[in-house]
Amino acid sequence: MRDGQYKVVVNDEQQYSIWFAERPLPQGWRETGYEGAKQSCLDHIDQVWTDMRPRSLREAMGE
Repeated sequence: MRDGQYKVVVNDEQQYSIWFAERPLPQGWRETGYEGAKQSCLDHIDQVWTDMRPRSLREAMGE
């Protein structure tokens, strides 16, 4: 495993997290295509995850 390498992952509710780059993803999560050092991945999530509400709630609210 490359030391300190992570990937940004997202689930069906469009909630983001990081995961170890060399490990299989847990069920229900998929890669976003962004990979790097832990802090870089966290910074990327801060930029792209601007609405913390789950997708199903946003849809229920008509957005």
